[in-house]
Amino acid sequence: MRAVVVHGPGDVRVDERARPAPGAGEVLLAVEWGGICGSDIAYWKRGASGTASLAHPLVLGHEFAGRIAALGDGVTGLDVGQAATVHPASLVGDGVLPERLAGRTNLYPRVRYFGSAAFDPHTDGGFSEYRTVDAAQIRPLPAGVGTEQGALAEPLAVALHAVGRVPELRGRTVLVNGCGPIGSLVVAAARYRGAGRVIAADLSPSSLAVARAMGADDTRDLSAGERLPEDVDVVFEASGAPAALGPVLRATARGGTLVQVGNLPGTAVAAALGDLVTREITWIGSYRFVEEIDDALRALGDGLDVTPLITHRFPLERAEEALAVAADPDSGSSKVMLRMGSA
Repeated sequence: MRAVVVHGPGDVRVDERARPAPGAGEVLLAVEWGGICGSDIAYWKRGASGTASLAHPLVLGHEFAGRIAALGDGVTGLDVGQAATVHPASLVGDGVLPERLAGRTNLYPRVRYFGSAAFDPHTDGGFSEYRTVDAAQIRPLPAGVGTEQGALAEPLAVALHAVGRVPELRGRTVLVNGCGPIGSLVVAAARYRGAGRVIAADLSPSSLAVARAMGADDTRDLSAGERLPEDVDVVFEASGAPAALGPVLRATARGGTLVQVGNLPGTAVAAALGDLVTREITWIGSYRFVEEIDDALRALGDGLDVTPLITHRFPLERAEEALAVAADPDSGSSKVMLRMGSA
């Protein structure tokens, strides 16, 4: 079978690998679609994502879906041919969390994630024609949801987790700063959760067009000198740019809530944070998700349309070109999809 394998910085190849067979408790997934994420780009460009660095070749991809091709011994409740996506996280160890973190498995200290070099041996991802998956990580797709949309359940889960960090959005005004794929999905998730008005802001007109298609009522083109709105009840910062923090805090209403969705640098940065104190803003972090992938699938089954997010599609053999398009801020791309097999 073919797989998209990163061998080092700037070195991604479509390699031939043996087709795997499912062991006991496993499922063989014939992968049809995968979505390129920022971590895939980071491994390709730098050989590292966050604090995880490549020690040996890694199959990329944690956003993927396909159809069940075979069942290992002991697997019940699933059928060959069934369309499915995966929950890409699995806990390493006993899974016990302190009481204050009960149920928040996204904060467990040791988690294997598909397409990640955080452990050695690394955890290969799903950018391959076939992938064995623990049956507990399989999530069947609802009726009427195709595998291309199913591949986007993982990033939609990230957005739904972020929106869920605010207890009640119904009827409230929301600002989303940064309209890359996750920011645009936060727009859709906020709308799905009943936000009254959603404003989206970005430096890219093409990203703002995607945000509008995903449900934004109003957009602010920061590259054209437009300013963020004032006194917004709930703000989602999805750019991860330290320079954005000052203006975003100023846009948040006194006593309002700011949810940090975009990953901030792990090194020292300059940022204007004074309004955090003087405006008594509640600043909340949001990291991955727990079981919101199930919520994402329900939302897709309810008719939430994420296809406006998809701007480019490439076949597996053009994976390097797909990564380059996804990484290029001038390409006009939002979510770039790879077609692994028949869909």
